[in-house]
Amino acid sequence: MRDAADTVDKHGGPNIARYIFLDPGAQDFFVDWDTAATATAALLRPEAGREPRDRALRELIGELSTLSPDFRASWAMHDVRIRHDGIKRLWHPDVGELELRYHSLDLPVSNRAVHDLTLYTAEPGTTSEDRLKLLASLAASQPHSAEPISPKSPPS
Repeated sequence: MRDAADTVDKHGGPNIARYIFLDPGAQDFFVDWDTAATATAALLRPEAGREPRDRALRELIGELSTLSPDFRASWAMHDVRIRHDGIKRLWHPDVGELELRYHSLDLPVSNRAVHDLTLYTAEPGTTSEDRLKLLASLAASQPHSAEPISPKSPPS
């Protein structure tokens, strides 16, 4: 079984593609996991075309192709997805199912680099809005350390 440290990039940052395809918990977290997996592979494809010399991206695609039969199947469909927005259904162990609308924005940081910012919101007046507020209050009541915890080393 793989652990959370296996779903981070070489700089220690989280990587959603690794999480979706390599972490067994992702299939519980994403209520519509098949849709999330297919969309993730389809979002990687135009990036690979736009940045064919991006070694980290090539290594990620190679790693996922080697370790995940689900990624191989999704990648073999040759689907391409550029912009993405819609609804995701997520399962959180503390508050249950959340149905969130999402919209992704491309934020150019240079001529060759773009960061992706994805915004998630719950529809006003829904159970998901109530659960999202509860989750926010639970997070606010948790003690936080002053230093971020590396996913590769458990807290002491």
